[in-house]
Amino acid sequence: MSRRQDVAFIVAEHGVSERRACKLLELDRGSYRYEPLPDRNVKLREDLLTLARQKPRFGYRRLQVLLERRGYQVNHKRLYRLYRQEHLAVRRLKRKHVTRTAAALANLSNANQEWSMDFVADGLATGRALRIFTLVDSFTRECLALEVDSCLSSRRITRVLDCVIEQRGAPTSIRCDNGPEFTSRHFLTWCEKRKIQTTYIQPGRPMQKGYVSHCTSWARFDVTETNRWRLFNFPFSPCIFRGGCGPGW
Repeated sequence: MSRRQDVAFIVAEHGVSERRACKLLELDRGSYRYEPLPDRNVKLREDLLTLARQKPRFGYRRLQVLLERRGYQVNHKRLYRLYRQEHLAVRRLKRKHVTRTAAALANLSNANQEWSMDFVADGLATGRALRIFTLVDSFTRECLALEVDSCLSSRRITRVLDCVIEQRGAPTSIRCDNGPEFTSRHFLTWCEKRKIQTTYIQPGRPMQKGYVSHCTSWARFDVTETNRWRLFNFPFSPCIFRGGCGPGW
């Protein structure tokens, strides 16, 4: 558009012919003389805007159905072009990712200073999902609990923790990942009532809870992958970090 204005300026102010001015500015004479046709989409654009305001969550395909009910026969590509020109695209909410600082490893000296917990996921031959909740004392490397079920909610986790606390006392802190069972309101309220500090690892950094990750690898091999559902044998598997004692000794 600016070059057409420049040609018109040269012709009007300097008396140069149109052919000469177009040649100097390297503009085709047909492009200079072109007159844009009137917009044939005025009525369609108005009805599209009206429907989009009434149905703000409708995309262009659903709006096309409504327009066809009003008697329009419009190509979907033409409608999509108008839809984009009017900035009517439905805004999709981007998923928020959890950002946490690196959880430093605590300098442990006694039992019950820190517990670590995680899940092991597997499935039965029937296709039914199965989960194992593992709870480990980070200092003694002792497996405190193994809970197996097809569904383990945060309330079920707190019940297991209550049973362990009745036997050996409450921990100072609990280290876990950012799963929904560990970030729910119920779990956070439970920790607050018992004055237990929660330490969350960074997403995608499972080695920040390496003690329980080592335990879950045992559970995956000794329990799930070998298809031996004998959980009472797992706590007595020898652990080299505990002088040959099992995680349940």
